Amino acid sequence: QLQACGGGLVQAGGSLSLSCAASGRTFSNYDMGWFRQAPGKEREFVAALSWSGASIYYADSVKGRFTISRGNAKSTVNLQMNSLKPEDTAVYYCAADRAITTTTPYYDMDYWGEGTLVTVSS
Repeated sequence: QLQACGGGLVQAGGSLSLSCAASGRTFSNYDMGWFRQAPGKEREFVAALSWSGASIYYADSVKGRFTISRGNAKSTVNLQMNSLKPEDTAVYYCAADRAITTTTPYYDMDYWGEGTLVTVSS
């Protein structure tokens, strides 16, 4: 129901754009966000956008570099990643839930998309 794409290999300082498209149901009343999981680490919050668009949240580690946005039909959520660092290397997952903030545990998400790998070389 959520399909993420756009991952790839990029050099440090470069940019990538991720996109997550919903299908099979509407997510217009759901907050949508991005999480990531690096090898050997727990999945962590990256960014989220409320269903109304009124609230946007970012992890401190990506503030000022990543931008989350939502399509007009609210069926897609995008993540523009600039000034990428090697520590941004991870599998990135999109998610949807009734409410997502910086402290919402990843295991509380109602829906997950398949991950997309982002690799940042130094």
